[in-house]
Amino acid sequence: MIILKLGGSVITRKDSIDPALDNENLNRIAKEISEASKNARYGELIVVHGAGSFGHPYAKKYDIGGSIPDKKEFQRKRKGFCITQEAVKNLNSAVCNELRKYGIPAVSVQPSSFVITKNKRIIRADLTLIQKYLDSGFVPVLYGDPVLDEDETIKMAILSGDQIISYIGKNLKPDRVILGSDVNGVYKKDPKKYPNAKPVKVVGSMEDLESAEGTQNVDVTGGMGGKITELLELAEIGVESEILNAGTPDLIKRALMGEKGIGTLIKLQN
Repeated sequence: MIILKLGGSVITRKDSIDPALDNENLNRIAKEISEASKNARYGELIVVHGAGSFGHPYAKKYDIGGSIPDKKEFQRKRKGFCITQEAVKNLNSAVCNELRKYGIPAVSVQPSSFVITKNKRIIRADLTLIQKYLDSGFVPVLYGDPVLDEDETIKMAILSGDQIISYIGKNLKPDRVILGSDVNGVYKKDPKKYPNAKPVKVVGSMEDLESAEGTQNVDVTGGMGGKITELLELAEIGVESEILNAGTPDLIKRALMGEKGIGTLIKLQN
């Protein structure tokens, strides 16, 4: 089993004020997944994608996950929750449609329909349906989504794709996790500010990085640092991950076909 994460910065125009797809990247990536599948280099596949320009601007505007001091603010955030949920569903439909165009049996799985958080961390999620889809040969496609939260001070939260990966990984024990980002791996300095920066080949702990920087656009779910934290938890149970540049042609295909060392490996050091 492989879990493939497609970053919102790759499949959408994340710097866009309005929701906007990166059709070129999405089309190419769907084709690469299909080609890797035809070569039978992986069995079960779960796809998780970020929200990008479809989710982050709305989540920030309405401060979903922020404190709710009064009824008026609750009503405002509730409106934002609905708007954000609809926007990310639209993105998910576009992703699934593109995958199906290349013969991939993609089926949408809405996280807010089966996940509950408390203080923004998953406390309940029934993965039975996902496992049944896998057993039947489907490719479940999940995504970053606003969810209900049991902390009465916030009542709702943004569930990141990275936390979804972590939870599924801990429970379903995939053979590998691949994260397609908009950079060539994990850096100690932001490569968009420092062109000479080189990606770190292996990360075994946060101590391996003085700072981990990624994209500079709006991201309400933690950016690169949040990704590494989630992936290190998977590394502790023996699930290896790799962060690579999904904007570069053929890297997703090569990773799905078993090649390693394309980006930054997240694994415990011996």
